[in-house]
Amino acid sequence: MMTQPFFPGKLGFGAAAVGNLYRAIPDADAFAVIEAAWASGLRYFDTAPHYGFGLSEKRLGDALAELDLAGEAVISTKVGRRLDPMSGADLSAVRQGFVSPEPFESVFDYTYDAVMRSYEASLKRLRRNRIDVLLAHDIGSYAHGEAHEARMREFLGGGLRAMQELRDGGAVRAIGLGVNETAVCEEVLGHADLDVILLAGRYTLLEQTPLDSLFPLCAQRGVRVVAGAPFNSGILARGVRSGPPAHYEYGAPPAAVVERVGRIEDICAAFGVPLPAAALQFPVRHPVVEAVIPGIATPDELATATALMTHAIPDAFWAALSEAGLVDPRAIMLPSSLRA
Repeated sequence: MMTQPFFPGKLGFGAAAVGNLYRAIPDADAFAVIEAAWASGLRYFDTAPHYGFGLSEKRLGDALAELDLAGEAVISTKVGRRLDPMSGADLSAVRQGFVSPEPFESVFDYTYDAVMRSYEASLKRLRRNRIDVLLAHDIGSYAHGEAHEARMREFLGGGLRAMQELRDGGAVRAIGLGVNETAVCEEVLGHADLDVILLAGRYTLLEQTPLDSLFPLCAQRGVRVVAGAPFNSGILARGVRSGPPAHYEYGAPPAAVVERVGRIEDICAAFGVPLPAAALQFPVRHPVVEAVIPGIATPDELATATALMTHAIPDAFWAALSEAGLVDPRAIMLPSSLRA
């Protein structure tokens, strides 16, 4: 049986953009979007040392030091990458996806000592005395390919133990994974009790594979899920019927994906439902998914996301997607055991 919700609200704030993802934004603009999120009632913020090589955590920490005087925010951050100093780097260029003034590069490291050091450094950047949710970042074959087995041994033999000690000692409230694949979630759950899984891109209007075994396992074990990347890199935000499609999985979308999105978009038009509203609301229809976190870069994007999240969508719309074979019917007609 599922426990009481851990996260405050269904919509969270993905803070990669305030770490200068793909482009630099001024400190004032980063503060403005965090302030707008706070004013709108958002209280869950997800970040990571990798996002801008510490810049996202710094900006989030500075903003919440002014905004969150009562300590209401729930913050998740990540371990599994250490920040190594760089000398002579062009800090105006894109490095590992970020344009950051922080003179570091992130390097995967899932050892015990690296996780402990990462946690301590995140505390300082976030200006907090504890972290709510600590997630192992990008463990799995999606990120590591043939090096997966070696990385997993490193994690299970070191980093996981560090995370468990931090949770058991009360330094963090919850531990888990922040990943882009389902297989590694089940693999780690075979070795440890996790509290949270932040799963990016795998439970969206375009993919529902977690319904096969991961979500039932999460329901059984009381693991809370946060859905990241609900727009699958942009294609479910922009659609394909009016102009060229946006990215899918960080690259050009395959023809089959473009065709599928177009069919979903047509049903959206028939019901008067904006495609991005459907994409944003779909994941949290499932009882194990407590929150969804789109990336948000500006106050306008924040206002759009909050409006989309509250847009009324009739049950008939979801049924139409299922009847057209565009979403798994299990996502529409959930088992009664998962509704409690």
